[in-house]
Amino acid sequence: MKKLVLFAAVLMVSLFSINNAKAQVSLNINIGSQPVWGPTGYNHVDYYYFPDINAYYYVPSAQYIYPNGRHWVWANSLPAQYRNFDVYRTYKVVINEPKPYLRNNIYAARYGKYKNYGGRQSIIRDSRDTKYYVVKGHPNYNENKTVVINNNRPLRREKSVVRVNQNLRPGRNNEQRNDNRDGNNRPGRNNNQGRGNERH
Repeated sequence: MKKLVLFAAVLMVSLFSINNAKAQVSLNINIGSQPVWGPTGYNHVDYYYFPDINAYYYVPSAQYIYPNGRHWVWANSLPAQYRNFDVYRTYKVVINEPKPYLRNNIYAARYGKYKNYGGRQSIIRDSRDTKYYVVKGHPNYNENKTVVINNNRPLRREKSVVRVNQNLRPGRNNEQRNDNRDGNNRPGRNNNQGRGNERH
């Protein structure tokens, strides 16, 4: 009886751990929510800090946070005073802490050295890593899935994978053709010929 209780306890802890791990994975990856101008290399981003203008971008709501006097303003776009600011070329700092703008003096001091940074950050838009194809605005957005027809030959890019076997379609004669051709109307290979090193 003690073994049964111990086994049940271990099973419950294991199931809880698995569910907790799944929840953490789903919460900790937000590549598809990141903007195309975001830097590569991050599976999860909460905020970007822009040292050039001392402002932030909140990824989950796709909003900019910038100072206006003693207050922080949340907006879908930057105001006219930042019209020459280029999010693609500026240096972005990833911050995964809650409300970093409330501790702005710390981040401004820590990352001030990147103001007018002359180097280049690799951005999602220019990446050829397929994990970034889920980012809306990427040149290869949603081109990571292939339709496959007959003998696993790629035909065209689509959003889903479909396999078609012409010999199994209903209403068709499933007998072999006598002219020794496959479903693509090309001469087929006779399985008894052409390979000298097969086992007999």
